[in-house]
Formats: sequence, C-alpha cells, structure tokens
Amino acid sequence: MSSFARWFKKSMVVAAATTMGLVSIGHAQTKSEKFKIGGVLSLSGPYGLLGEDMRKGVQIAIEERGGKVLGVPIEMVWEDDETKPQPAVQKATKLISEGSHMIFGAVGSASTLAVMNLTKQRKIPHLVTISADDKITVPGGSRYTFRTSNNLGMENRMALVYAQEKKLKKIYAVTADYQATRDGWEWIKKQAEQNGLQIVGEDFPPFGNRDYSSIVDKITKSDADGVLLMLTGSDVVTFLKQAGQVNLSKGKVLFGPVAADETMAAAVGVAAMGVNTGLRYHYTIENAANRKFVEAYQKKFGTFPPNAAGEAYDGMSWWLDTVEKTGSWDKEKWIDAFANSVRENSVEGKKTMRACDHQALQPGFWGEVVHGTPPAPALTMKITKVFPEAKLFEDCKR
Repeated sequence: MSSFARWFKKSMVVAAATTMGLVSIGHAQTKSEKFKIGGVLSLSGPYGLLGEDMRKGVQIAIEERGGKVLGVPIEMVWEDDETKPQPAVQKATKLISEGSHMIFGAVGSASTLAVMNLTKQRKIPHLVTISADDKITVPGGSRYTFRTSNNLGMENRMALVYAQEKKLKKIYAVTADYQATRDGWEWIKKQAEQNGLQIVGEDFPPFGNRDYSSIVDKITKSDADGVLLMLTGSDVVTFLKQAGQVNLSKGKVLFGPVAADETMAAAVGVAAMGVNTGLRYHYTIENAANRKFVEAYQKKFGTFPPNAAGEAYDGMSWWLDTVEKTGSWDKEKWIDAFANSVRENSVEGKKTMRACDHQALQPGFWGEVVHGTPPAPALTMKITKVFPEAKLFEDCKR
C-alpha cells in the first residue's frame, strides 16, 4: 500500500470516529492521568508573605480530599511571579503549555489581571482567591476567571464605615503607588469628603518602598486623627515598624482595608497593636467547616491559618468540589457549574458565585490587632464587626 493510500485510510477512520463521537472535538476533553493545577504566586517581592500562606492553604485543600479529583491524582506546580505582571504571564504561559487544567493566582492585582487576559485567550479556568481589584470581576468580563474572595469595593466600604463609626474627623492617607490601591483611595476620598471627613494629607510611596520616615514625620506633625493605610504585604510591615519608632498610633487611629493579619502582625511586632483592618478570613469564625480546616492547618504547620491561607483553602476546595460534581473532563462544564454554584460550607459562611461577573457574594469581617492569649498568637486579630453581603455589594448588571 502506498504512503498516500495509508494516509487516506487513516484519515477516513478518524473522520468516521469523529462522526460517531469516538474522538473528542471542540471543548470536550478526555480523561488525563493527572489533574494539573498551575499556581502563580508571589513567593518573593512585596507580597511574598502572602504567597507562602496561600500555598499552605491550597495544600490543605488538596490533602483533605486524598490528593485526588475526578479519580486521578492532583499535580500542583508552583511558580514565583516576584510580584510582577510580566513574570506572572511568562510563568502562567509555561504552566499552560505543560498541560495545566487550570491556573491559580496571582497575589497582586496587576499580576492577576495580566494572567486573566492570558487565560481568557487560552480558555483555561482561572481561580482568584486574594487579588481585590474590582476590574477582575466585572459584568461581561472573562468567562474563565472567578474570584472567591473579597473585592476592593467591599473592603473600601468597610473602611469608610469604620471611620464614620469611630467619628474620625481628619484623615491622612498613605497609598502604595499601585493602580488598585490608587483606585481604592480615590473612591474612599470622594465618599469621605461627601460625608464630612477632611483629607489633611496624602502620600503615594512606591510599591516595595523601604523608607517611610519622611511620610511618618509629616503625619506626626499633621492634625489628622486617623491614618488610612492603603498598603499590604511587606509595604504595611515596613510602614508600621517605622511608625512604631515614634509611637504614631498613640494619638492617631491606624486603619485600612487590608492593613493587617496574624502574619503581618508577627512581622511588625508590638507596633501593630491597635491597627484596625478588613479581614478576608479569620480562624475564629465559628462554623464546622472552619473548625475542621483550622485543626488540619494546625496539625500540619503548627500555627493558626492567616488571612491568605484561609481564602486560598476555601476557594480551592470550592473549585475542586464543583469539578468533582460535574464528573466531566470538559473545562466548559466546569466553568458553567462554578458560575452557578453556592458554597454552603465555606469557612467564612455561605458564599454564592454570581454568574453575571464571577464574584462570590459573601459577608465581610472587620477586626483589630490585639494581644492574644494562648493558644492564640501573641498578636492576633479580633473580629469587631461582621457586615452582611447586602451592605457590601452593588447590583450586578451586564
């Protein structure tokens, strides 16, 4: 038989099999030997602290299900984006080319938005559990990206309510020179001025700044009674350490949308005491799912799970449970199922995925850094207010 005849025969067999549904086409996928998850996180850079916590949370989520989904082992591969968008896209591209069935991450919103564009183009599911920029979940945005954690809007609303309830009159804002935090500050600033809060100063230090001494000095000399910190990760750690050297919190209230958790408080020390902040998760939230997670985390890592670990665990568990329920290897079926899912047993209480923008509706938590009593960390978060979802989210319209 000639080479042309062999090629023709093989082509006819494939065509016939396709017609009969024996060969998958379009979005249908066949079963793989492993379920591959590509994780793109900040394991270095300003958000490195958060990335390490997220990795631990995901590890618990995978281990509690025996390391399997859809009957096959889960293979988790981590890449460090150095808290920069360009490496994030490069690492995500590499993971997708190596066969990842989904992408998890990133930490910084700029990196997440960059990865989001890639996963939309490549039609790969993308799970976000910490990046808060509102642009990540907008009506008519990416079909493939989902956020199971807080968005910037809900955190800014909580910070504004806190300032009003604390009866603060004059605010000095320190905002990392980063698009998401700048956007957040502009919204808070507008709302604050409309509600009688006077803005007496604002500074925009560079992302990853090492020296806040001049800013701290200006705040000390101002008549501000509140200091709004639009900072997180190593940025807020550095600021609070330097602010502590002059006892800035003695006469001024320090607060912010995501200004502290146990990880950051431990890195700062006693200077973190009294800082008020939005919380994305806390180990003291009372429900059966959270008790189970906290116990597993303590057993493995010897500490209570911080903010980022709890959110990563919750989002990954929700995703894997949803994939399992589909019983399918078709990524489009995973997307459809997750877009209409409800997490009754979230570690934070009930969460509902909103199909119109892929943002999870959820309660919001506000807390303060206080002295912990054993077995709690020496510096721990105390939840002081819980916001119902109805107070935090605007209606979603396409």
